[in-house]
This record gives sequence, C-alpha cells and structure tokens, in this order.
Amino acid sequence: MSDKTQKTERTEKLQKILARAGHGSRREIEGYIQEGRISIDGKTATLGDRIEVKPSIKIRLDGRILNIKEPQKTICRVLAYYKPEGELCTRHDPEGRPTVFDRLPKMQDARWIAVGRLDINTCGLLLFTTDGELANRLMHPSCEVEREYAVRVFGEVDNAKLRQLTQGVQLEDGPASFKTISFKGGEGINQWYNVTLTEGRNREVRRLWEAVGVQVSRLIRVRYGDIDLPKGLPRGGWTELGLEQTNYLRQLVDLNEETMSKVAVERDQRRIKANQIRRAVKRHSQVGSSRPAGKRPASSSRQNTGRKAAPKGR
Repeated sequence: MSDKTQKTERTEKLQKILARAGHGSRREIEGYIQEGRISIDGKTATLGDRIEVKPSIKIRLDGRILNIKEPQKTICRVLAYYKPEGELCTRHDPEGRPTVFDRLPKMQDARWIAVGRLDINTCGLLLFTTDGELANRLMHPSCEVEREYAVRVFGEVDNAKLRQLTQGVQLEDGPASFKTISFKGGEGINQWYNVTLTEGRNREVRRLWEAVGVQVSRLIRVRYGDIDLPKGLPRGGWTELGLEQTNYLRQLVDLNEETMSKVAVERDQRRIKANQIRRAVKRHSQVGSSRPAGKRPASSSRQNTGRKAAPKGR
C-alpha cells in the first residue's frame, strides 16, 4: 500500500469531522468554509480539505477553536418541534426576532441541528437532531424523503391545474411537481388540500401553487417521512422521539441503528411529557416578553395559546 493511500485512509473531509463533532450539518459547515470562516492551523480552509484528527491540530471558526475530539459514546437524539408562524430557522437574527432554537432544551456537549427549514410564514413539523450526519443525509435530495403539507389556497382550482401540479411545473430553479394532491374540504375559493413532495427547495410548495395562479394563505407541514406532527403538541412545543422512530430515520438514510436512547421508558414518558411541553412554551414566552418593543412579529401574541385545529382528514 502506498504512502498516499495510507494517508488518505487516515484522513477525512473537514466538514464530515466537524459535523460529527456537533458543529453543524455538513451543508452548514460547507457554507462556513466557502465564506472563509474556518481555518486549519492558521490557514484558511477550502472545500475538499482532508485532515487527520490529532491533538496538535487547531481548527477555528470565526477565530474560536473548535473541539473535534471523538466522543466516547454519543447517543443520537431527535426532537419533533411544532414551529409556529413568525419564527426564523436560524440560530441568531440581527433584528432580534424569535428563532426555532429559542425554545429547545439546552445541552452542554452537543447542539441541535435543524433538518431542513420552514419559512417564516410556514408552521408545522420541524425535526432537530444532535447527529450532523443524520441531518445531512435526511436533507440530501438523493434520499427523496417524502414531506406532507396541509395547504389552504385562495383561488380557482380546477382539474387542469391539479393535473399540471402533479405532471410538472417549470420554476426558476428547474421543474417541480407534487407527488400527490388530495382535496380536504373548504368553501368557495378557500379550500384545503394535502400535498406531498420529496424535496425541500426554498418555498417550493408556495411557488408551485403560485405558478398556476393560486395563492397559499396557510401552510402546515404535517409529516416528514413516516414521522407525523404529534397530536396534542401545541405550537412552540417539542417532544423527543423514542428509539424506534429514531432508528426509522437512521434506516431511511442507511445509518447504523442506535441501541440506546435518552427518552424515558413509556410509563415515565406519560408523566413528564406534559411538563416538558409547558416548560418549553413558558420559557419562550418569557424570552419573547423581554425583547425590545417592535421586535416581535404580529403573530407572537397567539403563538403559545395552544395548537389550532388542523383541517380534517390530514
């Protein structure tokens, strides 16, 4: 075996190492590298850099040294979060608006990574995990994980438009279509539909409807893969997935199954789940009330009043 081959086997791509260490998803870290925010031993990193993890190496993000030590044993954790309208899918907002990370439980040795995004006016199921590799694979278009949305539309919808939406519409970033569309009720030109698709392009559901002359007035993600938006979960509430659901997601993207979980056994879950939800919502209410006047979105006053009824039949 050549020295070059041996060296390649000892090294890994920088973004893979940092994602595994909990510093973000691969996609996020690739963005940091492209922005010139990451350095290796004082030299600005570039996409494609491979490194060998050893005590002497110094990797910095915005000048701060990152811990890249392999943990003894990390447990993959996954949260299901009910995102309200008005929250941003970012860690920090310069304008002080609420973000989806404000309500999540705090951790010392890991951090939550969002699996994809929902725009500020979209609510519903958003998954978070501590495993950067799991997040990256679930978001990758090649995995084709199905998402389902409940959509309230405003405008005339006929069979020709429905056929067009399932057969394909040309958007500015390429062709797109819904995998399925099912009518769920409504009166006049305000109607509910459930739609599914297998990719997560920016505002794709809204743009598809707009392409056939129909406006979306409400959008709720109700399913990601086989993980449904949990019943009874209020907006702004979260619940941690158990071992079976976590391993379902891992199997979906060809990752090894977990054998351990931090989720309490069933008899304890019933006792603590309601308290977890109440604490999450209360904590965010306190954060929101301390923000400067004019920084909260108009919808914030009703974010924590509990979950509104979804359209029947979703």
